[in-house]
Amino acid sequence: MTDNADGGARHIADAHDTIRVRGARENNLRDITVEIPKRRLTVFTGVSGSGKSSLVFGTIAAESQRMINETYSAFVQGFMPSLGRPDVDVLEGLTTAIIVDQERMGANARSTVGTATDANAMLRILFSRLGRPHIGSPQAFSFNVASARGSGALQVERAGAGTPVPASFRIIGGMCPRCEGMGSVTDIDLSQLYDETLSLSQGAITVPGYTADGWMVRIYAESGFLDADKPIRDYTEAERHDFLYREPAKVKIVGTNMTYEGLVPRVQKSFLAKDREAMQPHIRAFVDRAVTYTTCPDCGGTRLNEGARSSRIAGVNIAEACAMQISDLAEWVRSLDEPSAGPLLEKLGQTLDSFVQIGLGYLSLDRPAGTLSGGEAQRTKMIRHLGSSLTDITYVFDEPTAGLHPHDVQRMNALLLQLRDKGNTVLVVEHKPETIAIADHVVDLGPGAGSGGGEICFQGTVEDLTAGDTLTGRHLGDRTPLKAAVRSPHGSIPIRGASRNNLQDVDVDIPLGVLAVITGVAGSGKSSLIHGSLPADAEVVSVDQSPIRGSRRSNPATYTGLLEPIRKAFAKANGVKPALFSANSEGACPVCNGAGVIYSDLGMMAGVATVCEVCEGRRFDASVLEYRLGGRDISEVLGMSVAAATEFFGSGEAKLPAAHAILCRLGDVGLGYLTIGQPLTTLSGGERQRLKLASHMAQRGGVYVLDEPTTGLHLADVAQLLELLDRLVDSGSSVIVIEHHQAVMAHADWIVDIGPGAGHDGGRVVYEGTPADLVQDARTLTGRHLAEYVRG
Repeated sequence: MTDNADGGARHIADAHDTIRVRGARENNLRDITVEIPKRRLTVFTGVSGSGKSSLVFGTIAAESQRMINETYSAFVQGFMPSLGRPDVDVLEGLTTAIIVDQERMGANARSTVGTATDANAMLRILFSRLGRPHIGSPQAFSFNVASARGSGALQVERAGAGTPVPASFRIIGGMCPRCEGMGSVTDIDLSQLYDETLSLSQGAITVPGYTADGWMVRIYAESGFLDADKPIRDYTEAERHDFLYREPAKVKIVGTNMTYEGLVPRVQKSFLAKDREAMQPHIRAFVDRAVTYTTCPDCGGTRLNEGARSSRIAGVNIAEACAMQISDLAEWVRSLDEPSAGPLLEKLGQTLDSFVQIGLGYLSLDRPAGTLSGGEAQRTKMIRHLGSSLTDITYVFDEPTAGLHPHDVQRMNALLLQLRDKGNTVLVVEHKPETIAIADHVVDLGPGAGSGGGEICFQGTVEDLTAGDTLTGRHLGDRTPLKAAVRSPHGSIPIRGASRNNLQDVDVDIPLGVLAVITGVAGSGKSSLIHGSLPADAEVVSVDQSPIRGSRRSNPATYTGLLEPIRKAFAKANGVKPALFSANSEGACPVCNGAGVIYSDLGMMAGVATVCEVCEGRRFDASVLEYRLGGRDISEVLGMSVAAATEFFGSGEAKLPAAHAILCRLGDVGLGYLTIGQPLTTLSGGERQRLKLASHMAQRGGVYVLDEPTTGLHLADVAQLLELLDRLVDSGSSVIVIEHHQAVMAHADWIVDIGPGAGHDGGRVVYEGTPADLVQDARTLTGRHLAEYVRG
């Protein structure tokens, strides 16, 4: 026992009321030490790239999960992801961590909101118990289970002899046989698959990846079924069938057994089985050209077969229930008076009510999970935790207010406080002043980003932060004023009769030549209006929220195309091949293959990465590093920051206009501190989005569409973003921004407010005009919150 402040005895177990971090060095953290109070709401602030995620996710949450995994047997750990210990000296007082991040939910085309949250599973059980006519078990209502039957004989070993036993089986599934549970069928334009004037050896197949000398084409050319030198248009009916539709068959190509299959089924399996949003841009462009998706005529897009649709409860079948807005479905579930399924109805009702409580009542259970925004995906993951009876859990959130209208931010704050008040530790990485304001404790990292960050600048209360002299504290009360004069548009993009998703036959003109902001509560129809309803001939450059995909070999130089002119400049200056200056090609260190590190697989234990002793982490062969440009070798150039590289390639012997232009765009979006050769996997969410914006700025389109560009931006960076948007407009471009941030709204020339609510309560234009008139009117939710913002 120990003495407490009141002089009474305090149990020693009560002394462990903080999470203690000593000597954290993960990524850019500089040997930091911090104590975080348990059972409190702690907000971590700082500019993008300052080290917030490295501390919260990469250190505290990662070590908690690693230690939990170690409680399982070695056999079980073999099936789990192996996690290495974070680079930290001491971590004490950890509790079980639940990470609720903004990673998009499974982009699998079969994943829906219902399947991702178990609501579908409960609904299937409900229909299997109460549905009339009764058609079978819960799998009879699943669009992922196909009906099947079979019969035959089993060979059973008895008394040393095999005895045939008749057997049969039958599986009743809910999958629509026509579309195989996808809800849509495809029609392929054959003219986009091949050029009939050419032969196979001349490169007739125009599918991405099917080069004339590649393995995919060799299977066709050397199969023996086709004449590789005959133009496709001269094929006989039999040859054309073999080329396009032949069933899989074994063939031998250069002594190797391969599988030959018609081009159409091969394309369907390799391209159409994947979710469109998960495809690389050139693959997506091919699919858009070659494939037409139409609603399945048999199931009407419900994905379910006739049997599953025939069973009803109170006149509603499961397809109709999944298509309801969740707030309406919750009411329907509450209306069912079925004591035999009471516990199930109660649990399902609680889950659906959680959707409404968290501001997602406008979704439907059949909404594909891949179409959810990052903010919607994060809130969907929160569903299973809201009703949990567990306490003393550490909940870790990554910008939970991302994608939320100011009206919805208040609701999210209430949920965070609700989790804390149940006795949990809530750690939040956040930039919004409204969420910082409710914190019990604030940890501010900085002072800058990248190598200029990684230090604790402040820890304490919100009041002390506001009174302090940190970057966050100085900008916490920032207010962007309304413009004294707005720009005049020169033309407009007309949208007529927009009815996608929840839009209610909307007619609106989006002005050109100005900064136009589309706003409204989450789920009101903003993205449907812009991404789904702009005319096809509008020629827009769209920067959406889809994540950057890349391995640890990808870096800002490769992603933006910066490496290409640099490689060519090195090659020209030294009279050698450009391929030598790529760590993924001929210039790679032969020992680590250009990775810079060597990985040791330790089975169920975390793998170990050691710096390559030959290239010392520089990734290139020693002979390549002898070649120089402007006095620097290629590894030194890739080790430069964007700001340093901009100066290096801007003048002197290494002057390179093509590289300098790309670097200037990176600087314009506030990424001057990034190292141009650092892996994309080390970038924060905000850094990745701005990197994408910089790369899209190279496409000189007349109209830019930006989807919530303030996501991941610190308060101090918002002003820089507004300057960038002004430069784009002043250079003659039109900028359309889907945004909730009041600073962007106040700075706009024109605002289109969609609402008034979400789901079927939204989908209408409730205001269009200048920000000043919106503040003056203040009848809409947006108008009221914007008025509060500009008036302080």
